[in-house]
Amino acid sequence: MEPRDAATVMLVRDGQDGMEVFMLRRNLASTPWGGLYLFPGGAVDEADRHADLESACRGRSDEQASAILGLDRGGLAFWVAAVRECFEEAGVLLASDADGEVISFADDETAARFDAHRTAVDSGDRRILDVLTAEALSITAGDIHYMSHWITPEGAPRRYDTRFFVAAAPRYQIPLHDDRETIAHVWLRPADALERQRAGELEMLPPTIENLKAIGRFATSAELLAAAANAAVPTILPRLAPGDTAHGVRILLPGDEGYDDALPSA
Repeated sequence: MEPRDAATVMLVRDGQDGMEVFMLRRNLASTPWGGLYLFPGGAVDEADRHADLESACRGRSDEQASAILGLDRGGLAFWVAAVRECFEEAGVLLASDADGEVISFADDETAARFDAHRTAVDSGDRRILDVLTAEALSITAGDIHYMSHWITPEGAPRRYDTRFFVAAAPRYQIPLHDDRETIAHVWLRPADALERQRAGELEMLPPTIENLKAIGRFATSAELLAAAANAAVPTILPRLAPGDTAHGVRILLPGDEGYDDALPSA
């Protein structure tokens, strides 16, 4: 099974006790990943590849985006998908006006208008391009940085080729779960999220855990974003191996004991 292109974005901010990241809990009825804590994201849609979207992105062309991702073309669609999914799932729009000011939802009228946009995009009645055009906004692609690349193991029932990004949470937008695909949200320091995962309080997939470890090395969001802007990103392809788990398999990462001996598909 060929993996489907997908994009995920980690929203970060600086809290009183250090840098925090925004996480959502998937609906318990969701297939797959019901009940898991993760970052806003999802599959790249065909509409995310619309040719007109390049002119609606500031700070990164398709050529530049594709070079960063190691693709011949079409790389900017991953940035667009990350922004669209973040808007649908968290209500945060990583976009700015003609003056480069990130859109603010501080006043009630604007917040209500964009909440209606969010609902329409989520239902498929409106494209993200339509919202950007109507509001004279551009995606802040230059401020969204590529962080990691994970491909679902061969043998999994669903496979995704996922690019993880990181971006500063807009100051005057409040991320909220959508009460449909996601049922809860939380801001946590990466170290606290990992501690709660180890304690069994928050269930997560390996890519989420490893990305939390990666961003947790930084004390502030500025340090993280500066490092991500220039980081080399390897592709990580876990492998499945028989194991004493609920599903009868273990997920092995590169460097884990037994990884080299595990077949690409189990």
